[in-house]
Amino acid sequence: MDAVDEQPDGQRDDRVLAYTRGLSLFIVPFLLVAFVILYLFPDHTARLWSWHIAVSMTSMVLASAYLGGAYFFLRVARSRHWHEVGTGFLAVTAFASLLGVATLLHWDLFLHDHLAFWLWAGLYFTAPFLVIGAWLANRRYGAPAAAGDVLLRPLERWVVAVVGLLALGTGVVLFLAPGAMNDLWPWPLTPLTGRVIGATFCLGGAGVGVWFDPRWTSVRVMLQVESVMLVLMLIAAVRARDELIGSHALAWPLLLGTLLVLAGSAYLWLTYEHHPRPAPGPRGLDELGRRGRAV
Repeated sequence: MDAVDEQPDGQRDDRVLAYTRGLSLFIVPFLLVAFVILYLFPDHTARLWSWHIAVSMTSMVLASAYLGGAYFFLRVARSRHWHEVGTGFLAVTAFASLLGVATLLHWDLFLHDHLAFWLWAGLYFTAPFLVIGAWLANRRYGAPAAAGDVLLRPLERWVVAVVGLLALGTGVVLFLAPGAMNDLWPWPLTPLTGRVIGATFCLGGAGVGVWFDPRWTSVRVMLQVESVMLVLMLIAAVRARDELIGSHALAWPLLLGTLLVLAGSAYLWLTYEHHPRPAPGPRGLDELGRRGRAV
């Protein structure tokens, strides 16, 4: 029997546990410091960071993920409803796990005499277990959709899930075969930086969660996090424009895809945040509830 089903319905009050809030507040300062170093001083990683990142675009993309993560965990700490943030914990677990694996694979490239490295290693060797532990503990209290919840339309739900799958697939390919992607990617990659960028793209896999829970309230925080990250990445592309290789096959598709995702996010926000739709009838809600319990 699924762990969620073992929790009495009366106690599935969608609470966010104190442990989850505490863990979120603990993580935020590390993410903010990393953002400041990598986004504001991308040319000084040999002195300030865990390893020397030669291409500033890579530094700023990773920094964008860190600021998006800081925003996410601040929202978790303030949230009263687990379903609003739960999907993000799976994406963060994947991100942290992949960075932990990348650290082991490229151990000799890290600056072991830097404090930043030991903070990096400590974070990514422990965070996957802490974050997935919070998800496992908290999901038992997740509440299914109820009458009055606003749900995305089927087409919108499908598009968001497909975009999430594309981001996840791109991340997996980058992580497994960074060398093969170097001649396609818009800026130079090394095996280590390719895997780091791949882990960052895997954060987009959070979009797949909308297929299982299409409530607007389950989507809106993820949409905000995504927008923070993508806007920062676009600004980074302008700052690091001399590093970009427009002739590489994925250069323009990635730019166009980023702009389309931001436009779609704006559409969803304007549609559902300010002009909510009523939920479907009881039968649809019952089916969604069953799916939520099975996830």
